[in-house]
Amino acid sequence: MTLGRLYLIPTQLADPIEAALILPAKVIERAQTLDYFIAENAKSARAFLKGIGVPRPLAEINIVEMQKHAPTTAEARALLAPLVAGRDVGLVSEAGAPAVADPGALVVAAAHALGARVCPLVGPSSLLLALMASGLNGQRFKFHGYLPQEKATRVSSLQKLERDSRDGTTQMFIETPYRNAGLLADALATLAPTTRLCVAQDLTGETERISTLRVDAWRKRSSALLEKKPAIFLLLAAA
Repeated sequence: MTLGRLYLIPTQLADPIEAALILPAKVIERAQTLDYFIAENAKSARAFLKGIGVPRPLAEINIVEMQKHAPTTAEARALLAPLVAGRDVGLVSEAGAPAVADPGALVVAAAHALGARVCPLVGPSSLLLALMASGLNGQRFKFHGYLPQEKATRVSSLQKLERDSRDGTTQMFIETPYRNAGLLADALATLAPTTRLCVAQDLTGETERISTLRVDAWRKRSSALLEKKPAIFLLLAAA
């Protein structure tokens, strides 16, 4: 039995930036050859495929959705049925790199369990772009995903991240865009004045803004200036 390949296809991080402006031509060419995709959201996946100029009608391309948070092992394996039949499959994320802070990781794990070849393609990762541009320690870093929504628990989490960063490990986390300002306000009220905090928002977009300042300098700014756009937060306490 010859298995198909699972291609991990990055997408653009920001709209209305065209995917063709930030994705290598070889990635676009490969994506254009596929007729079966696994995605978090079929609508945004279709918009991505339209944006890269797939030559066939979108109605002829099969896009299946994962569970919103993460598919079970059985569900992930079922999504890969075409792979077992020898067809190549594309995995796309809602934005950026598939399987990185993304439920697609379980689909990748299922492909490995089947013995299929997994092919990661080159493209943007918001986490790495933010780390690159932060000026914080890129040798040691840790990503925590979303912090708790409940205020007291979130403050405790921020305090722990700050403590953990004192060994030189950059701490990274995210929030849904409409909660950005609230998270930043809690961070500024909680963290030590000398801790460095980076906020990287709308990466690769037209309103991209990346700022790294000490907390005492951040406090002189208004958290209301933080837009409701995707953002990565990074912190590193003074040694």
